[in-house]
Amino acid sequence: MAKIAPDTAAAQLDGWSVAEGQEAIVKEFHFEDFQRAFAFMTRVALYAEKHDHHPEWTNVYNRVSITLATHDAGGVTSKDIALARAIDAAARQFRGA
Repeated sequence: MAKIAPDTAAAQLDGWSVAEGQEAIVKEFHFEDFQRAFAFMTRVALYAEKHDHHPEWTNVYNRVSITLATHDAGGVTSKDIALARAIDAAARQFRGA
C-alpha cells in the first residue's frame, strides 16, 4: 500500500494535523460527557475491526485523542484517510452535529 505524506493526508481532512515527530495524523475530539465519548469509541472500534485497521487512541473523561498510521506501510495510507472520515462521521453523530 502506497504511503501518503501526512501533511497531504491532513489537508484532505477536517481538523486533522500531522503528528509531531511521527509519520501519522492526529485529532482530538471533545464530547459532552464520558458516556458519549465511550459510545463514539465503540462505534469507531466496530468500524476498525471490520476493516482490520485500528487507531492508536487515548480517552480521558470526555476527550478522545486519535493517531492514525498504517504501521505495515510505515506511515499514512489511504486506509488512514478512510478511517479518519469514518471517525469524523461518528463524532458528528455523538456530538449531535
